[in-house]
Amino acid sequence: MIELSATEAAADIARGAVSAEDYTRACLDRIAAIEDKVQAFAHVDAEHALAQARALDRHKADGGRLGLLHGVPVGIKDIFDTRDYPTECGSPALAGRRPDIDATAVRLLREAGAVIIGKTVSTEFAYFHPGKTKNPRDLSRTPGGSSSGSAAAVAAGMVPLAIGSQTNGSMIRPASFCGVFGVKPTHGLISRAGALNLSRTLDHVGAFARSVEDLALILDVLVATDAADPNSRAYASPRFRGTAGEQPPLPPRYAFVRTPMWDKADPDTQSALEDIAKDVGAQEVDLPSDYTGAWQALRAIMSAEMAFNLGHYVDQGVASKEFTALITEGRTVTAPQYQAALRDARRYAEDMTYIFEQYADAIITPSAAGIAPLGIEATGNPLFCSLWTLVGYPALNLPLIANADGLPIGVQLIGAPGRDERLLRTARALIGSLG
Repeated sequence: MIELSATEAAADIARGAVSAEDYTRACLDRIAAIEDKVQAFAHVDAEHALAQARALDRHKADGGRLGLLHGVPVGIKDIFDTRDYPTECGSPALAGRRPDIDATAVRLLREAGAVIIGKTVSTEFAYFHPGKTKNPRDLSRTPGGSSSGSAAAVAAGMVPLAIGSQTNGSMIRPASFCGVFGVKPTHGLISRAGALNLSRTLDHVGAFARSVEDLALILDVLVATDAADPNSRAYASPRFRGTAGEQPPLPPRYAFVRTPMWDKADPDTQSALEDIAKDVGAQEVDLPSDYTGAWQALRAIMSAEMAFNLGHYVDQGVASKEFTALITEGRTVTAPQYQAALRDARRYAEDMTYIFEQYADAIITPSAAGIAPLGIEATGNPLFCSLWTLVGYPALNLPLIANADGLPIGVQLIGAPGRDERLLRTARALIGSLG
């Protein structure tokens, strides 16, 4: 039963082929069997999860309206407030913290009938100091970060869906390392209200899943305008599943963008991406030389805004050396440097639209420099995610490639801002064309 995708499980539960309780119990059994090895969860309450599932089964039996995720368990990254689980943000400084209300994303999941099965491990304050999670593809390797537990839980078959966040590379990189589908939507598409505030300019909410169809399903639930998020975007009534399931009106066009970081990718990644670009007839597009400044711009914005929002934890002496170093760096960013970085971010975002206008429906580029590095003392380098986070473009990780040892190498697909549903459609076409 645990091999069901979220789309399959929701359909089976709706037609009565399986109960929400039975499916939730199967996920809990899987967690119990392998959690000691993978350690994807910060908090799980099996009885509470089963109680949610039983209530959903009673609701269905009484003829109640079923939400899109009725009876489907979802893992929640431990930076999103939950009224029934602690929210500790991967830090001992927040041990035992219990919010009174759910984050908007969690509330929307509940309203859609999801079972909130538990809180997945986050790195400390969603930055680089790692948590306990191991990569289920190879327990000697990092799962990536900061959404390490969410990616690992989906990869290990513990849950079909999990939510996470990205401020630099915290969705796409762990999705790549763990070999699952991941989405970082257009900036502001999913509300961040009730989630840890690192950087208003850069924070995105995203999801991990087993298929493009499952990503479309959870986006249909989570995409909604929210006045509580100052960057929330107005969006037409979501129809991600409908668009993702359509055939493109014309064969998709692709641009292959190596980015200025190409020489940082390992040979297997370079070769695999070049082969895919050749197979689909991608147009190679070089970014202007001044785009090398994008990585410095993101660093300036991220460190300065995180210093403002979270610096008090360093002042209290309750932060790791990695986090302390970032906050210290952020406090040295001057106002002119910060404003220049914001200006550059807007310029890069505006200037790159020519790629979609002239060359392509989507950009192909690496998700990460290579396979997941050995050890769990670090979470890997987000350098192939930074540019796309800075400009707020939607991004997908597609687990299409493996190296000779069977370890995943992610393909990152980038879409035009605000056209996330078309990006999903293009992703399905790309997967189909590659067989």
